[in-house]
Amino acid sequence: MPADQRTPEQIRASIEANRRELGTSIERLRGEVAVLTDWRRHLVAHQKQVLIGAAVAGFVVGGGIAAVGGLFRRRR
Repeated sequence: MPADQRTPEQIRASIEANRRELGTSIERLRGEVAVLTDWRRHLVAHQKQVLIGAAVAGFVVGGGIAAVGGLFRRRR
C-alpha cells in the first residue's frame, strides 16, 4: 500500500516497529563498539607483538639519545 493511503494506525504501527528495530540496532552497535575499543583485550591478544614493538622502540629511542649525546661530546 502506498504511503499516502495508509491509515493513522498503520503509520503509528510502522513508527513503533521502526523504533523497536532502531533500539535493537543501537544495542548491538554498542556491544560491537565495546569489544572493538577494549584495548586491554587487544593488548593481551597481541602481547608478543606489543613486546617486540616496545623493544624496538626502546632500542631506537636509546640509540637516538646515544647518537645525540655523541654529537655533543665531539663538539667539545
